[in-house]
Amino acid sequence: MSELQEAVRAALARDGALARADPQHREREVQLQMALGVCQAIEQRSALVVEAGTGVGKTFAYLVPTLLSGARALLSTATKSLQDQLFLRDLPRLLAALNVPVSVALLKGRGSYLCLHRLGQARQSGTLPDRWAVRALAKVEAWSHQTRSGDLAELEGLDERSSVIPLVTSSRENCLGSECPQYRQCHVVKARRDAMAADLVVVNHHLFFADMLLRDTGVAELLPSVELAVFDEAHQLAEAGVNFLGTLLGSSALLDFARDCLGVGLQQARGLQAWQELAGEAERAARELRLAAAGSLREVRGSIKLRWSEREEHEEFRAALRGVVSATQALYTALRAVLEVGPDFARLAERATELQALATQFLQPAADARVRWIDVSTHQVRLVESPLDIRDALREQMGASVKAWVFTSATLGDDERLSWFTESAGLDDARVLRLGSPFDYANHARLYVPSKFPKPNQPEHAQAVASLAARCARAVGGRTFVLTTTLRALRSVGDLLREEFERCGDSIKVLIQGQSAKRQLMQDFLAQPRSVLVGSQSFWEGIDVAGEALLCVLIDKLPFPPPHDPLVEARIKRLEAAGRNAFADYFVAEAAVSLKQGAGRLIRSETDHGLLVVCDPRLAGMNYGARLRAALPPMTRVDSESLALEWLAGLAVASH
Repeated sequence: MSELQEAVRAALARDGALARADPQHREREVQLQMALGVCQAIEQRSALVVEAGTGVGKTFAYLVPTLLSGARALLSTATKSLQDQLFLRDLPRLLAALNVPVSVALLKGRGSYLCLHRLGQARQSGTLPDRWAVRALAKVEAWSHQTRSGDLAELEGLDERSSVIPLVTSSRENCLGSECPQYRQCHVVKARRDAMAADLVVVNHHLFFADMLLRDTGVAELLPSVELAVFDEAHQLAEAGVNFLGTLLGSSALLDFARDCLGVGLQQARGLQAWQELAGEAERAARELRLAAAGSLREVRGSIKLRWSEREEHEEFRAALRGVVSATQALYTALRAVLEVGPDFARLAERATELQALATQFLQPAADARVRWIDVSTHQVRLVESPLDIRDALREQMGASVKAWVFTSATLGDDERLSWFTESAGLDDARVLRLGSPFDYANHARLYVPSKFPKPNQPEHAQAVASLAARCARAVGGRTFVLTTTLRALRSVGDLLREEFERCGDSIKVLIQGQSAKRQLMQDFLAQPRSVLVGSQSFWEGIDVAGEALLCVLIDKLPFPPPHDPLVEARIKRLEAAGRNAFADYFVAEAAVSLKQGAGRLIRSETDHGLLVVCDPRLAGMNYGARLRAALPPMTRVDSESLALEWLAGLAVASH
């Protein structure tokens, strides 16, 4: 056993450094297995893929070897909030326990940091949308004098959806770089400088891929110098990559560009060009593009994905794209004429060129091995061209320099090779470790699949789901999650459940995704145990409710990918062209991973108990149901609703 492996084994032992620092630390064989696998990857500069079930302690399993190895490391996770958790909570605890001299830095995308130049412009513009925006801007300005990092996550009470955030942060499109009058005080530049000097840098997947495409976020400078790259929550890596490695033209980007041209033009070059008329033309082009893309879809709730083929030959749509080319060309000409007035105009001229090039690209056929579609929502449209997976992009990165690569998550597939993840990421040659949860699911959890139940495509399915959810929630006094596969089901099940409780005089509250921010909904759920939370995709993962606050998770139907989604269709075509079975290799594999994610909300600690209900008889009756059940944690099945409710009633009694 190597020196590093010995040190890691000692640190994780029951009398080791972690146990001395934290009395709650428990020695876990599965955690040690994963940690030793990470040691091997570091020592051999090889690739490792680890699926580590809930309770393995995967965060410490990769952090302990990373910190003890002395290797310079890049650590990427799925979201900014998980970045903050690693940087503010996990790393400080471990650094203190292990007593190692490792410097760490946090690096986010430029949109997370206050831009002092844009703050000054927002203060002078006087065009804030409402009084809430005025208050938010005043709060940002007061905080700007005391912050050292400029990370907006520090600012309590600032809603992440606030209309002020785009006004006080920079984007790649509007950043002036070294020409900026505030360059020496720039928070983005400082964050990148700190990252380059640190031993371990925490980033997120979006930043990693954005940099691969744009070379704009600081990761490109960082990556060649690190010896180890770790991707936590790796199941989200492919989606993040596909989103960022694609090409996007959005009406909101056009509107932002028009607004910036008008604001800067009137502030710095009033009277030199017809700014209002030119910006008005760009705004009109953005609106025409959305209308042409929507076609007959005048009322759009949420977001609708359209096939490119549904619009590409329509003259109205092509004319709208030509209108974007024309409007951006006119603004480019005006901006070029006033370049000497200030650095803002040169950057705006570059943005005009980029938008014009994008509109021109979407007038041409798509590149090979890429798929196009159109996202239409209530107020905007996005034209997207995307690769089908991250395989080529990740291989290119991994081939650029020799280092250790570690990819880990609680859910990466349902076969021994974790093909769901390794195939799309091009990691066919990586070493694979599958480590099950140490939790006692057989005794602590039950699975109920009602066999005599409406099929998901039948009109009475939503009502049946709501009624069963109500009976489960009553048995346990609230403390229930209802997870739906679509936003439409979210609304109908949520409304029906609320009506059911009101009609019967129950005091159980129904919290529905969308009625307030996700964080607020979770706080309300925890503060009021007699409640049911109804959530869609964003609640299937990353939600951690341990203990008696959550005793029942109910899933409305098997989470198969939508078959008419353009990206799904393109992937199916590719599989069928290779002579493979698209249903088994894609649909069932995707459903298995999503089902594991949703089920993973139920048992979060060694002492948790609960009931998982899947309201889809196909899980019990179809041939592929056995494969999907095998993907779930080994819960004991109950065959009838009466036994399921009896189990819940017992949990309710035990929790009092």
